[in-house]
Amino acid sequence: MNVASKLRVEFGTAVLVAGVVLLLAAVAQARQLSVPQGDQSINQRQNEMDDLTDVQRQTGVDSKQKSAYKKFLNVNEEEPDKKIELGTEFLKKYPTSPFTEAIDAGLTNAYLAKQDWKDFYTYADKVLAQNPDEVDVLTTVGWVIPHQYDPNAPGAAQQLQTAETDEKHALDLLAKVPKPKGMSDQEFAATKAQKSRQAHSALGLIYFRQGDYTESASELQQSTQAGANQDPTDLFVLGVDLQNLNRHAEAAKAFGECSQIAGALQDRCKQSASDESHSAGGGH
Repeated sequence: MNVASKLRVEFGTAVLVAGVVLLLAAVAQARQLSVPQGDQSINQRQNEMDDLTDVQRQTGVDSKQKSAYKKFLNVNEEEPDKKIELGTEFLKKYPTSPFTEAIDAGLTNAYLAKQDWKDFYTYADKVLAQNPDEVDVLTTVGWVIPHQYDPNAPGAAQQLQTAETDEKHALDLLAKVPKPKGMSDQEFAATKAQKSRQAHSALGLIYFRQGDYTESASELQQSTQAGANQDPTDLFVLGVDLQNLNRHAEAAKAFGECSQIAGALQDRCKQSASDESHSAGGGH
């Protein structure tokens, strides 16, 4: 390939990626940014088991405090305002409670549901300051950062590096985390698999933001395995990765799977699937 041709290819790739970044930003604004719906019941079940075990382990905690904590715990994840109200009341009343970390983690998820990013990061930072090995918060923060990413924001590159570190640490922890008391082997395996998919999803988008399409594709292939709850954003970015790597047949497959999911990316994925199928067949 001569220099002029190489420059045209590089310029075309840069334009494509810039367009994808703008599209992802529009998609993020158009939909509620949250952990995929199919995984929320697993998250809630895990949190309930972990937190109830914490309650059972505590000694010297009065019954009123335990009752207030369980009340906070039992609020449905779809009622973030109620969760926030009870959580902030608890922290004011019991500022030195042994349940502070769990309350802060619950508030982190509640503010995520409301897309209140200032308080989301405030409570996430509090949790990780108390416990740097809190897998739920590590995976959630590391997943939010590349989805909410603004390349023009101060410290944007450092944010991606922090997210990468968090997700890699989470994967290391997941490999050796013990099964919580009261959780079945099946539930435990499902929870670990969901958390691992979330970490690989985050890493895939992080590497895409950094222009490393090979690593991005590798991570997103793990987050979109058969049987997993499919995230159209993961499938779309995977398709773009494979497109940039000239793996057109695989790109068409990823876009095709994305096109089966209703949402803001569906039409774009249908068109991209058609284009990549044409390229894979030798069309021009």
